[in-house]
Amino acid sequence: MPARRDPLIERFLDHLWLEKGLSDNTRSAYRTDLSLFADWLALRSLSLEAAGRDAILDHLAWRFDQAYTARSTARLLSSLRGFYRFLVREQVRASDPTLQVDLPRIGKPLPKAPSEAQIEALLAAPDVDTPLGLRDRTMLEVLYATGLRVSELVGLTLEQVSLRQGLVRTVGKGNKERLVPLGQEAAFWLERYYREARGSLLGGRPADVVFPSLRGEQMTRQTFWHRIKQHAAVAGITSTLSPHTLRHAFATHLLNHGADLRTVQMLLGHSDLSTTQIYTHVAKARLQALHAEHHPRG
Repeated sequence: MPARRDPLIERFLDHLWLEKGLSDNTRSAYRTDLSLFADWLALRSLSLEAAGRDAILDHLAWRFDQAYTARSTARLLSSLRGFYRFLVREQVRASDPTLQVDLPRIGKPLPKAPSEAQIEALLAAPDVDTPLGLRDRTMLEVLYATGLRVSELVGLTLEQVSLRQGLVRTVGKGNKERLVPLGQEAAFWLERYYREARGSLLGGRPADVVFPSLRGEQMTRQTFWHRIKQHAAVAGITSTLSPHTLRHAFATHLLNHGADLRTVQMLLGHSDLSTTQIYTHVAKARLQALHAEHHPRG
């Protein structure tokens, strides 16, 4: 069932786009959270603009009974806080009912990055003697070399990639641009892919997207995820793989080989170092290993 289009919610989403530049995916998550809460209120003859602290607490208790995760509930409460702050600012209501509602405690899960051996097996899985296989191999190489978000990868255009400089210029969350090094291996596969496969996939159709689908259009994120699953099966990898786990692998393997958190933050396009600190355990483990290996009392 599609999320209901509440006028107040749509005004709030327009505000997020105009003033904060949030992506379509982020605003869609806000819409889902707020619409589900509005539907729950409506069943109890309440409205979004009139709901008070007690209604929010009742809803959180209901979510607990329905076995919603603490993480999803925290995301909902974050959506509600932003929404009610907006309503107060717009003078739709006098006070924010979320001010005295605490966030549920959640622990950040450690990223389950594939090992370097698994990555090597995955990269070797596509049949590079076919245009489709060569495209997939190149996409995997670029993803692992750069740590791009999947939306950034499938949306890459020719002008964003400089083989001469060995750089990818991408625009991430909040319309923030960053430059990411390609590395020699990814550059090699890109050159080969341009030379041997891209024209065949396009079939003479004009397009500026680097990795077109068989229809010569931009590939969807879901299609690429499906391709990864296929290649993981060929590589004999039974653990769950996705574009996001490959992004985790990029960050984790950089740290394992001596990169610092600030560098990884810049490469991933995180606006705040606290987001990158989910990888602190990786950096600590490497420091402990180095200490044990090199310190006279390690």
